[in-house]
Amino acid sequence: MQNETIPSVFTLEQQKKLTMTGVESVESFSPTLIVLRVAGKKVQIAGNGLKVLAFNQGSGGFSASGEVSSVKFAAVKTLKRLFQ
Repeated sequence: MQNETIPSVFTLEQQKKLTMTGVESVESFSPTLIVLRVAGKKVQIAGNGLKVLAFNQGSGGFSASGEVSSVKFAAVKTLKRLFQ
């Protein structure tokens, strides 16, 4: 079986409703921080009064509500081999 990446779409409506596809897992959540795993990388959603409304692991669909103040996608760090 090939390692396929599920396409991810992120939508934020008026900083109050967030939907996302391609979510692999919800790593943690609280009223101030939600941490997701998307394509093997972390996505941190910070704010106030955050609530997870739905998550379907099979389809990767995720939705949350609350006052979203920031969204951080983990930096991709790659090391290249300089000498063979």
